[in-house]
Amino acid sequence: MARDCPKVNVFCAVSTFKVCGPFFFSEQTVTGMAFLDMLSEWLLPQLNEDSADFVLQMDGAPPHFHRHVREFLNQHLPQRWIGRGTDDDQMLLAWPPRSPDATPYDFFLWGYVKDQFYVPPLPANIPELKVRIRTAIETIAADMLQTVWDELDFRVDICRITKGAHIEHL
Repeated sequence: MARDCPKVNVFCAVSTFKVCGPFFFSEQTVTGMAFLDMLSEWLLPQLNEDSADFVLQMDGAPPHFHRHVREFLNQHLPQRWIGRGTDDDQMLLAWPPRSPDATPYDFFLWGYVKDQFYVPPLPANIPELKVRIRTAIETIAADMLQTVWDELDFRVDICRITKGAHIEHL
């Protein structure tokens, strides 16, 4: 069944003081190699320019687990990435299975962007869609990001207290 609205694949990185992005993938499906290109050519140069003191947190999406992506991260960010990996990977922390709400993207960014985005009239084409997403991201203020990171600290504390048990409503 064909979708009745335009679609883009977009990536952003969220820090305590800014949002990097959006980065719009040209591919309809993001592959491991497309994700690796974005990481090496677009994201890492920006992160390194802002600060050498960062940890890259990814969820368990298949492109993030791609062998070449993990090799790149092991080489360029050893012990400075969180994600799905193997025993041979040099990650800081293994990504817990089925825990999407532990990233600022999932509990804040995409919900916020959608709240700003879904205001009639909706975009009729891809260029309008990209402008709407970019505009929504540009409205995110530094004080909002500080609140997001406070919330992340709270969620991590809840995970510690419950020893990683399932939490119905957070």
